[in-house]
Amino acid sequence: MNILCYRYGSIVEPDIIDGFKELGNQVSEICLEIYNKNTTPLEGLTALKDELMRHSYDFVFSINFYPFIAEVCNIFQIRYLCLTVDAPVLELFSNSIRLPWNRIFLFDRAQYEDFHPLNPECIFHLPLAGNPARYASVIRNATPDLIRKYSADISFVGSLYTEKCPYDRLQTEDAYLKGYLEGIMDVQMQLPGCYLLEELLPDIIVDSFRDAMPQFYIPPENSRRNDRAVVAQYYLCPKISSAERISIMCSLGSRYPVYLYTGSGTTGLPVKNCGRVKMHTQMPLVFANSKINLNITSRSIRTGLPLRIFDVLACGGFLLTNAQSELPDCFSVGEDLDCFSCEDDLLAKVEYYLSHDKDRAEIAHNGFEKVQKYHTYPERLLQMIALAYGLS
Repeated sequence: MNILCYRYGSIVEPDIIDGFKELGNQVSEICLEIYNKNTTPLEGLTALKDELMRHSYDFVFSINFYPFIAEVCNIFQIRYLCLTVDAPVLELFSNSIRLPWNRIFLFDRAQYEDFHPLNPECIFHLPLAGNPARYASVIRNATPDLIRKYSADISFVGSLYTEKCPYDRLQTEDAYLKGYLEGIMDVQMQLPGCYLLEELLPDIIVDSFRDAMPQFYIPPENSRRNDRAVVAQYYLCPKISSAERISIMCSLGSRYPVYLYTGSGTTGLPVKNCGRVKMHTQMPLVFANSKINLNITSRSIRTGLPLRIFDVLACGGFLLTNAQSELPDCFSVGEDLDCFSCEDDLLAKVEYYLSHDKDRAEIAHNGFEKVQKYHTYPERLLQMIALAYGLS
């Protein structure tokens, strides 16, 4: 097949492109947004239109959903395949998701259940994947100095959301509004695996929040407005995730050496802040050389599995993760990875696995084998193409 990939610089784009090529496809790329982050939709639309007029493609692909790509592909009557890797993806509220040439793949089943009814024949659920082959060469060629540098008892690669939490822009003297929001966030934080935020947001709270939030998110023209979902998923979920991650860092860091790879500020936290790592050259060494890798899923991912899970296992690392309802669909808990249900459970399991090297190594090996057999990008892309063309 001849595929056109519209890129914006997502960390998974190289793996997707390599996966398409490994399956024998030809891939061309539009990289306008990689080099110019201020690219407008009109400029993107023009670049896509011009490319489709110059060459013939079987389909256009992107990470996450672009309404203007859907509109252009509908005019050209060419399939538009896209895969979400983030949550929320607010562009999914565009009415363009209803177009018949879309083939939209959503990694989070809750996300899928929200949007699938709007275009049942064209919206699918599809988990993410890992790339063991890419990481293997980095791990295999690491020098002793690099292995020492990235070795740790406990590591977490990710943001604490302290530097990018939109909820923190809230400006209000309304004690009831702040108290109500803090109360439902606290309730949600105590209920892992159960998403209640939108049910707990009455219209009066949504309206008050919108009025108190500077530059509240306004959907583009030709979009459905769902302020309740935006308040819950875009504003409240990152705040809960931030509180949850900080609490875990405090609990673990006060008992064990914890290495945190992040761009977030960590002043006052009992962890070693190692700064950000490069995904393709440094992150694999963290995952491969840490005794325990943590995954603390962002609360905006309500049921699905974030990339971190697949990446840790694809590097042969041992993973200890919060429970997500979709985990049993891809992995065997206790065999391929292990889960914690609360902070006390996390502390107990950290203590166990730090003192049981054999169990930890066996689980890490099983997780690696599971990804290599079932959850690589070529395997996932075959599933995607089969669904897109009605072959499965």
